[in-house]
Amino acid sequence: MNNNSNKAKYIMIGGFLGAGKTTTIARFGDYLVKQGYKVGLITNDQANDLVDTKMLKSRGFDTEEIAGGCFCCRFSSLTQAAENLTKSSEPDVFLAEPVGSCTDLVATVTYPLRRMYGEQYHLTPFSVLVDPVRASRIFGVIEGKKFSEKVEYIYKKQLQEAHAIVINKSDSVSKEDLENLKTELKKHYPQTKIFTVSAKLGGEDFEEWMEWVINEPLINSPTMDIDYEIYAEGEALLGWLNATVDIKSESNFDANDLLRELSSDIQKQVNDSSGEIAHLKMTLSPHEGLNDVAIINTVRNDLAPHLSQVIEEPIKSGELVINLRVEDAPEVLETIVREKVEARNSEGFRIEVDHLESFRPGKPVPEFREEYH
Repeated sequence: MNNNSNKAKYIMIGGFLGAGKTTTIARFGDYLVKQGYKVGLITNDQANDLVDTKMLKSRGFDTEEIAGGCFCCRFSSLTQAAENLTKSSEPDVFLAEPVGSCTDLVATVTYPLRRMYGEQYHLTPFSVLVDPVRASRIFGVIEGKKFSEKVEYIYKKQLQEAHAIVINKSDSVSKEDLENLKTELKKHYPQTKIFTVSAKLGGEDFEEWMEWVINEPLINSPTMDIDYEIYAEGEALLGWLNATVDIKSESNFDANDLLRELSSDIQKQVNDSSGEIAHLKMTLSPHEGLNDVAIINTVRNDLAPHLSQVIEEPIKSGELVINLRVEDAPEVLETIVREKVEARNSEGFRIEVDHLESFRPGKPVPEFREEYH
């Protein structure tokens, strides 16, 4: 299905780490395909080996990954990714998922794209997803562990620039807490449209938001003020770890059970070390098997890891990918992950860490930033 303007729609969906962006984009992509659109996805991370990319490709989406910085700092890579997708599949719609710790994306991505590539892309309003429990804690609606002040600065700036705030995972909280959160968000962001959805369940509310995104023209909102020093300090408080691990066993094993046990062990150790998990995602793909992948994730210290995709049959070997984002020192995360992964060597497994990188994100330096008043 081609757009009436013959321009590809460009939809960027943001939100802090753990807001459910990848699940949302996958459901959005499925919806668009059923409507007759050809869809291209662009994922983004500060490092290589993204669980998100692996999951989306396993669902059959044509996907490009941009690593090494946010869209704003890798703007040229973003436009190249779109060109690559255009050559491979000529999408009618691009769905782009920026790094969950980044903000100021309207000024550094949307407006530059419109100015330089307005003849190619129809830019849509910017939606920012929130996890209702995390948001409720940050805005004081409910009690619970929070991020530090400078990390919350990034979180709130994401909401400030949003054209629509989308409260995701609405099925995970009570109706009362949900209404209290909506009231609080409307108080802080009175001009912003607010949707309440569940990417996991879909339904009419989810479709209402998707149709709004697809059909609403880009909103010319004023460029927000942002202190890049505080922004950089907030990002630097987050430890980032990506790892790929080769796993072999003397006998067949249940990939889903291994993910459950390993993710719970890592989560407990992070909590014991006084870190705060923003997101832990893991995949396990058998060495033999086409697109089979088990996926597990959690977004807080006090939320049990959830398997969103399973492998039905036992396997004998596979590749484990770990993406861990925590407010803690990266060297602490590396120690935890190596210890918990390599402990499986005493349980009949042969473990080899093929690649592991842990770091704090550097100061964001956008390629472009455009003011609009």
